[in-house]
Amino acid sequence: MTRRWPLLLLALPAGVATWSGWVGLGELTGFGPVKPLPGISNFTINTAVTLPIGVEAYAAYALHAWLSAGEVVSTTTRRFAAWSALGSLLLGMLGQIAYHLLATYGMKSAPWQVTTAVACLPVLVLGMGAALGHMLARDARALPAQVVADEQTVEMPTVGPLAALFEEPPTVPEQDEDDAPRYVPEALPEDLATQATSRFLTDILTGDVPGVRRIKAELNIGQEKAQQVRAYLATLANV
Repeated sequence: MTRRWPLLLLALPAGVATWSGWVGLGELTGFGPVKPLPGISNFTINTAVTLPIGVEAYAAYALHAWLSAGEVVSTTTRRFAAWSALGSLLLGMLGQIAYHLLATYGMKSAPWQVTTAVACLPVLVLGMGAALGHMLARDARALPAQVVADEQTVEMPTVGPLAALFEEPPTVPEQDEDDAPRYVPEALPEDLATQATSRFLTDILTGDVPGVRRIKAELNIGQEKAQQVRAYLATLANV
């Protein structure tokens, strides 16, 4: 199992340094104590803390989405996380440089260019965080279903002893109704001949001999008897 405690030792000093740098830069660019609920509460918060929380937290969030192997993340989402993580780290470095330069030269307020860039950071971080969160949620819904569909698609064997298990059984051609055996007078009972003649008299007169299936169904007899009846009716129709 990979030990993660060294990350704590690395994060503590880095967190203290970046926190103080961002808070100091925020105070130089107009961030400071505000009352978020004027007229309701005298509660005061220093908005300078929003910079280290937003920028550095998003960098860690994006790094996790980019480098984590256990998460279901699409290529598009991973690419966005990679570029935005690197961008956040770069912004963090520039913010630290700006603060230390301003503090070294004893400036009480930052130039308007620095103030403009720092003022845009909370909005930028919010947009990137919301976009990455939506992309990760989309992947969590879509990709597992795709994986399941891919796993259920199994290629059937085409060779070997198992191939026969997946082959369709051979189609046995049905015997043509016209291939009935010749009529044998002594093989057809008289009552059946009379019944067939009466039932299919109209067909006999028009020369349209009924098929074996119809004879079987209407006279309720078997295949062999139906073939003999058809041959008998064909003889009558040709007379």
